[in-house]
Amino acid sequence: MTQLNLISGDWLAGESEIENRNPSDLSDLIGHFAQASSEQLEATLVQARVAQAEWATYGLERKQAVLNAIGNELMARSEELGTLLAREEGKPLAEGKGEVFRAGQFFTYYAAECLRQIGENSDSVRAGIEVDVRREPIGTVAIISPWNFPTATASWKIAPALCYGNAVVWKPANITPASAVALTEIIAKQDIPKGLFSLVMGSGRAIGQQLVESPMIDAISFTGSVPVGKGIATAAIQNLTKVQMEMGSKNALAVMDDADLDLAVSLALGGAFGSTGQKCTASSRLVVHAGIHDAFVDKLVAGAQAMKVGHALEDGTQMGPVVSQQQLTENLAYVDLGKSEGAELACGGARLDMPHDGFYMSPGVFLNTRNDMRINREEMFAPLTSVIKVGSYDEALSVVNDTNFGLTSGIVTQSLARATHFRRNARTGVVTVNLPTAGTDYHVPFGGRGDSSYGPREQGKAAAEFYTTVKTAYISAGDPV
Repeated sequence: MTQLNLISGDWLAGESEIENRNPSDLSDLIGHFAQASSEQLEATLVQARVAQAEWATYGLERKQAVLNAIGNELMARSEELGTLLAREEGKPLAEGKGEVFRAGQFFTYYAAECLRQIGENSDSVRAGIEVDVRREPIGTVAIISPWNFPTATASWKIAPALCYGNAVVWKPANITPASAVALTEIIAKQDIPKGLFSLVMGSGRAIGQQLVESPMIDAISFTGSVPVGKGIATAAIQNLTKVQMEMGSKNALAVMDDADLDLAVSLALGGAFGSTGQKCTASSRLVVHAGIHDAFVDKLVAGAQAMKVGHALEDGTQMGPVVSQQQLTENLAYVDLGKSEGAELACGGARLDMPHDGFYMSPGVFLNTRNDMRINREEMFAPLTSVIKVGSYDEALSVVNDTNFGLTSGIVTQSLARATHFRRNARTGVVTVNLPTAGTDYHVPFGGRGDSSYGPREQGKAAAEFYTTVKTAYISAGDPV
């Protein structure tokens, strides 16, 4: 049975379909998924404008009830949908369940935000005139989401878009279509206007490009690679479409000579190899003080070698497969590149033969690396991390900041002075102290600097900046007599 797209409020077959298989076990066919046609996308864009005008008239509590219902169902079904997610994306089952539950929390958070849309009032500088400032929906939002967090990333975009009164046209990554259909089924059955929310599965070159070039789109929220993001920005500017983009990263965890060694190793292992290293907040550069370097490396390598790589749904699996053959090929190419640059591969970085035919790879640690190596400049999106030895805190901070990216960074230290200085001077959008570079809360802003992000921040109250437009009204009451 082919899974369908949601076009103008109806579930429709597409012009073609793709096959979706489990990266943990390629014999496991998850299903076939429709690919939307150009005509279907055009039709759903027209209907989205009609639906958005109706949705904007819904009362706040009515919108709140919709978002609460979506969030509560996601949380209630987190085991079922988390299993599906882990099956098609390859992350361990616990991570899959946690992602779906967190996605539900995004919706319930923004359900509450429906009631907090309060404007501002003031007197004009002119006598007898009052000023009313409020936010209104921006219109129809295109959401282009990645495969690595297929439910959570989509949800932290969809939830605020709906909260603030917009229509949504969602193009998910083709690698994880089952999770997209599952989320869409939950949203589609709610009390929303026909065509307010659309699912248009298809390739980035065809459907994605048509979507970002459309003059019927008022804003685009994208998470993905830097080259694709730049292409979207180029297309969007032709229509002066508002854009918000979360792109690449090369996050650094600085480990100081006064760090709790076991804590530092634990943070590095989790940050580097959680989600198979396939996350924008991964700790791909470990900047380690010479005073603790050798002891840290010994424990890090031992920890990486001890990690259980296996089927995403098996008990005890700490790291699942990478998502696809293409990703595995790219990862192994980076292993060869690192060696050619003079880095020492201390462990891992190899394809694994497992009982199930899948895209398995051992977690790899590079030693004796320099920050100017390509493996330390480019986002690998792989279970690979590099250790860079430094001689001082000042050198560590300099290395952390020496990158075109700027999403997250972290420091492990017992010095309040170092932690405070790092927090104030690390040039990243997110900074952590004695915590992994990965893992953020949904009620506060998320985003980076440099090539990592472009446009307003995501999540928390900051999302209103992107999903709304500001209207300033001047009111003269006239003479009361």
